[in-house]
Amino acid sequence: MAAFELMPGDVALGYAGDQLKTLLGSCVSVILTDPRRTVGVMSHIVHVGHPNAANHDNAAYGSVAMAEMIRLLYSVGFAPRSCQAYVMGGGNMFPHLFTHHHVGASNVDWVMGYLAHHKIPVLKEDLGGSAYRKLVWTVGPGEPVVEAVSQA
Repeated sequence: MAAFELMPGDVALGYAGDQLKTLLGSCVSVILTDPRRTVGVMSHIVHVGHPNAANHDNAAYGSVAMAEMIRLLYSVGFAPRSCQAYVMGGGNMFPHLFTHHHVGASNVDWVMGYLAHHKIPVLKEDLGGSAYRKLVWTVGPGEPVVEAVSQA
């Protein structure tokens, strides 16, 4: 079994028994998996939307990360519409500066809009707030484990 620790802008594919994990603040992590949980792909999205020309292949951008996730799913025989999603992150890391719309909220809005547009159902979400999140998922029937880590 393999273990993948995703850094900002990473995308990783795992099979049943593999562990995928990351640490999130305002970033958003999307996990796409088949209904039997035999395969899963996780992203660590930093920026919403589309990159400029200089960052065309940078998976820190939502559109690039999602395209890479879809490519990986197709490479192992799964269509994204047959998958389900978990979505975590999007915290407000500076609540004393931003009381309304913040980077994390923009990330959440973009990701949830993308998934809705592509008709990918979200099984579970853990979004917003002002804590960091440790996210760990062992590909299989169990749900991702999210541990909130408050800012000290």
